[in-house]
Amino acid sequence: MPFARLATVTTPTCHIGLGLAAVGRPGYINLGRDRDLPDDRSVDALRERTHELLDAAYAQGVRYIDAARSYGRSEEFLADWLKARPGIQDVVVGSKWGYTYTADWSADAVQHEVKDHSLAAYERQRAESDALLGDRLDLYQIHSVTPDSPALTDTALHARLAEAAAQGVTIGFSTSGPAQADAVRAALAVTVDGEPLFRTVQSTFNLLETSAGPALAEAHAAGLTVIVKEGMANGRLAGPQAPDALRAVAASTGLGCDAVALAFVLRQPWAGVVLSGAATTEQLSSNLHAAVVDLDDEQLTRLAGLAEDAHAYWERRGGLPWH
Repeated sequence: MPFARLATVTTPTCHIGLGLAAVGRPGYINLGRDRDLPDDRSVDALRERTHELLDAAYAQGVRYIDAARSYGRSEEFLADWLKARPGIQDVVVGSKWGYTYTADWSADAVQHEVKDHSLAAYERQRAESDALLGDRLDLYQIHSVTPDSPALTDTALHARLAEAAAQGVTIGFSTSGPAQADAVRAALAVTVDGEPLFRTVQSTFNLLETSAGPALAEAHAAGLTVIVKEGMANGRLAGPQAPDALRAVAASTGLGCDAVALAFVLRQPWAGVVLSGAATTEQLSSNLHAAVVDLDDEQLTRLAGLAEDAHAYWERRGGLPWH
């Protein structure tokens, strides 16, 4: 398990990772992104921004980096960064397959990505990831598994994923949608030759969307590393968008709403790595303060009261515009 390497890291931020969804492509659904990125959204400009974030994250103790085939050129940017810094060997690199990026570097595309969990899609995208990341790829995840995903029942795909695991690549999956808990539990039951296939799970969990919590606790108990994504609810928990209760708790700590929101996630006993989706180095530094936020029981209770109905949460998320 590549995440065993994090056990030797002593920095407070070693359980916070950096996700590249917001900077690997010119368009994404995070609120405020029009202010976070420069007017120049060229490939070179976003490569430079990604490298700035990676340098800052590594300097501040972050050791897990999360990319995906559908995050534009995120794998390419990450590969360039790794090649330019051969001395950096202690980061854990994860990527995902299952969505193909189709926006052709446009923030205004009608369709930004196409989902395909077939064996053929895995073979094609694994070759693409390998061409960029090679032996630096530690973790390969199925992107956004839902309970009806064919990836849960395709035994030929399972066999190929097990072969990759035997060759040293950790196999995981991510989830999305209001039935995340069902997807997690279904994936936990997938075995090859009597052995569990998946060793990690990446799910959305934040102050507004907590429905996957019990299933993620079960995954943790089963030995999987749990990675939490969208801890900031695509910007709904940051700055002027933050709910009043979160603002009040943040004011009492003297830190930002983002740090408090991520600290709530870090406090979950099953949370192995919590991703920052920062688009600026300032956001990243603020996010990383989550590692030192001390929340008392009264504050945790106030924050827990912000949870929404899962279907309502995902309906609103599905309506967020690409910026």
